[in-house]
Amino acid sequence: MISPFSEKQVREGVISYGLSSYGYDLRVSDEFKIFTNVNSAIIDPKDFDERSFVTVVADSVIIPPNSFALARSIEYFTIPRDVLTICVGKSTYARCGIIVNVTPFEPEWEGFVTLEISNTTPLPARVYANEGLCQILFFQSDESCEISYADRKGKYQKQQGIVLPKL
Repeated sequence: MISPFSEKQVREGVISYGLSSYGYDLRVSDEFKIFTNVNSAIIDPKDFDERSFVTVVADSVIIPPNSFALARSIEYFTIPRDVLTICVGKSTYARCGIIVNVTPFEPEWEGFVTLEISNTTPLPARVYANEGLCQILFFQSDESCEISYADRKGKYQKQQGIVLPKL
């Protein structure tokens, strides 16, 4: 279901990642798309302009004040038909005003996770690549869903990189 999988929580000198008591702390990769207003683009989910972002590959990234970045998980997820997940931010980042937003992984969704990282503070904020960013909680149903994400041929199925909004 998760590849690569860390069967225990790794904590030494890093923001923790891996298997936790009731979830899995995923890691953020080293590629980020940081929001910029340099091109005066308008954020429109129906007609998204890629010029709204600057791509950065680095061991850490600075997210400007009151701004956000997109990234992807290191882990690739394959969700079973009877499971739904919810993602919540890690307290280390939350205590710094950094909020992570990820929509639920629906039954039979698979891919790398596109992560939305918001800096809610008036100061620049650093995020570390290859370390824990958020926790995935798994909910297993007592029966399989009637129509899965794969059945609906969801537009974000099997995503590979940082995937921008699609209509």
